[in-house]
Amino acid sequence: MAKRQFKAESKRLLEMMINSIYTQKEIFLRELISNASDAMDKIYYKALTDDELVFNKGEYFVKVAADKEKRLLTITDTGIGMTKEDLEKNLGVIAKSGSLAFKTENESKDGHDIIGQFGVGFYSAFMVSDEVTVISKALGSEEAFKWKSKGADGYTIVAAEKDTVGTVITLKIKENTEDEQYDEYLEEHRLKAIIKKYSDFIRYPIKMDIKEQRPKEGSEDELEEFIEEQTVNSMVPIWRKNKNELTTEDYENFYAEKHYGYDKPLKHIHISADGTVVYKAILFIPENTPFDYYTKEYEKGLELYSSGVLIMDKCSDLLPDYFSFVKGMVDSEDLSLNISREMLQHDRQLKLIAKNIKNKIKSQLQSLLKDEREKYEKFYESFGRQLKHGVYSDYGANKDVLQDLLMFYSSREKKLVSLNEYVDRMPEDQKFIYYAAGESIDRIEKLPQTELVLDKGYEILYFTEDIDEFAIKMLMNYKEKEFKSVSSGDLGIESEENENKSEEENENKDLFEAMKSVLSDKVKDVKASKRLKNHPVCLSSEGELSIEMEKILAQMPDNQGVKAEKVLEINVNHEVFQSLKTAYSNDKDKLNLYTNLLYNQALLIEGLSINDPVEFTNDICKIMV
Repeated sequence: MAKRQFKAESKRLLEMMINSIYTQKEIFLRELISNASDAMDKIYYKALTDDELVFNKGEYFVKVAADKEKRLLTITDTGIGMTKEDLEKNLGVIAKSGSLAFKTENESKDGHDIIGQFGVGFYSAFMVSDEVTVISKALGSEEAFKWKSKGADGYTIVAAEKDTVGTVITLKIKENTEDEQYDEYLEEHRLKAIIKKYSDFIRYPIKMDIKEQRPKEGSEDELEEFIEEQTVNSMVPIWRKNKNELTTEDYENFYAEKHYGYDKPLKHIHISADGTVVYKAILFIPENTPFDYYTKEYEKGLELYSSGVLIMDKCSDLLPDYFSFVKGMVDSEDLSLNISREMLQHDRQLKLIAKNIKNKIKSQLQSLLKDEREKYEKFYESFGRQLKHGVYSDYGANKDVLQDLLMFYSSREKKLVSLNEYVDRMPEDQKFIYYAAGESIDRIEKLPQTELVLDKGYEILYFTEDIDEFAIKMLMNYKEKEFKSVSSGDLGIESEENENKSEEENENKDLFEAMKSVLSDKVKDVKASKRLKNHPVCLSSEGELSIEMEKILAQMPDNQGVKAEKVLEINVNHEVFQSLKTAYSNDKDKLNLYTNLLYNQALLIEGLSINDPVEFTNDICKIMV
């Protein structure tokens, strides 16, 4: 029996594949089962054109069996089998795919798809075995043949005995090493787990002999072991069923079975697309934030199947970052896979699926906001921050997609409102969408800067998260209404009262210049406030960087000391202003004291730290004395 050599290029490919093409050794079982499924599909296709051949699906299955003592793992199928020529052609030349050739010749879709295309999956068996034996009998043949190989050294083909049509592949599992525990591929529970993970939705039964214990007959205490053949795969995936056959409970059970989360999903999206690209998907919007969601360790992505076979656990290319909270799966026959079937070639089909999924998610969220407000607010509590990050990131490229999904707490409604709801009820004379930023709703409600806007009867949106103002700065406007901070230099609210305050500012120009000189570079200006009514002092800002943004940037590790351009505003109608005027006329030291106190008071109102707390307390003591 002469040993045959793999062709030189095939030998190199085999060595490379065993060592580097596949990232996980467990993939070998997925590949062998997929090949077995292909072999049975080929009989199905032949039966479509051969009246003498009857395809009875109940006769077709895959059997996986392990013999721990002999270290043998066997995969048996009742598929079309291989002739001696097939064995030579398909197993003697690596990357010669019989499945691809068959698929090209038999383009009938009919609900079936040949999984294997590259012809290398079979050789993944050498990652876990020292020797592979294939015994096969082809449909319509009286002879069976045995192909045997220990890897790159070559193979033999001899006549063999086999009563039934189909193929038996036997792997001699490697011995354990310091780095690898090959014993796991002989363990019943491990094999079953791999089958459930990758091949659960192969359309044919995958059978195993499962050992179980039951009470011994005539005894309640003694147990006896028995072996029962069981089908370990589900076969019919939920996404291939009609939506009207499924209940909410079915979707929730699938969510739990796939370990998408420990919560229940707020909403599911079932997609069956038959357009430019054909695919099916089930997506879930979770109720709660995963514990690691806002960390670098969190991995986004959907499970990706090709004709029911799991290709990727988390395909990140199917979800934009701002929708990274979505869980679920996609199954398509139209994907272009690479040689190992573990990764995608980034092609037009993938981009089309991703675009469609993005639109479906947005549409579902808009529907929740409109029709199931309580559910949407629950969702927003968990993932609203991610939507705001989506507006801010990529230089605002996604702001048009996300702006209608944003919500903020309203001074008027005392609850979360959308930007659309805010704009729809704006008075005709209101020019801007007003907002106030702070650490909490309670702190914002006490801000002096809100007085004038609220007195005009205008609604204020409260920004309490560090990302809020950054996102809005990127958004710039909504429905042609510009955003305006209540702390900005110009509120755009003109009145006769403000004109009077401008006159006061001109009359007291020297006083404000003296105060500005005392504060030096701490403020850009000191002026009469056009917004204050009851409070004596506040800070406003000029330029793009607000005081709240300065606070947030100061907490970052790479903080470069960027400061907002602050303006100290004085309420000229407050009795404190009279004290300032008197001090300016009679006692410059007291003016310095009052100026520093008012500036530090304004800092405290904003939640900013005082530069010198000891000096501040000493100044208070001077006032008391």
